[in-house]
Amino acid sequence: MKDNKSEIYLGGGSNLVMNTSKLITCHEILTLVIPNRGKTLDLEIKIQADFDTIPEEYHEVFLNMISAKYLKTTSFGDNPFSQCLPAPKKRWFQFWKS
Repeated sequence: MKDNKSEIYLGGGSNLVMNTSKLITCHEILTLVIPNRGKTLDLEIKIQADFDTIPEEYHEVFLNMISAKYLKTTSFGDNPFSQCLPAPKKRWFQFWKS
């Protein structure tokens, strides 16, 4: 994994070192309709993950896992540039082979 530090030279021997981050945020709003009172209540849900803690080669896999779990959508196989390869298909009689 590459170093995600950025150093800014302020002059006079002073430097500012900053760490970059890769934060992924999923937003969802749940709405409750109360029929007797004719009003609605909204609940905003925010899920945040720091992708800087995992190697870059696994970012796509974890993003697909998060979107499948929390957003109920996936992009497996839909992206022509995807690095995620599907499992090889086996015939019915090959189920015991690994």
